[in-house]
Amino acid sequence: MATSLKSLSQYSDKNLLDMSKKKFGIVVSEWNDQVTESLFTGAVETLLKHGVKKENIYRKNVPGSFELTLGAQWLAEIKEIDAVICLGCVIQGETRHFDFICDAVAHGITNVGLKFNKPVIFGVLTPDTLQQALDRAGGKHGNKGDEAAITAIKMLGF
Repeated sequence: MATSLKSLSQYSDKNLLDMSKKKFGIVVSEWNDQVTESLFTGAVETLLKHGVKKENIYRKNVPGSFELTLGAQWLAEIKEIDAVICLGCVIQGETRHFDFICDAVAHGITNVGLKFNKPVIFGVLTPDTLQQALDRAGGKHGNKGDEAAITAIKMLGF
């Protein structure tokens, strides 16, 4: 469903399992940090709301969204981490760079999850403008960080 029709922070919390013993790795892109810091805040608040202990949330930063894949792989290699959340923002520019980065990151994150057989969540915004990103990072369309965190929780309960 299009974001304009639904808030990213609205979700069903039915049938969620106890998360108090689960450990989450969060990889955050430093590029567009005004956006990614808001995504991180949303993700952590949602994890805590659903019983994840603060000490079971591990954050690692990477320079940009392209590096999320390798950061996710490094966290996924840690046996104790149950799920990895990738948070980034790639804003459309004047060149095709956007297309290459977004495609590589989406495929890379998917492949890490398949390789390590654990949830690796795509919490990467791909807007046309900074304002669209802000609208999806705690603005009028909710917070993609919330959505990424609840997706990790629900996948652990699969």
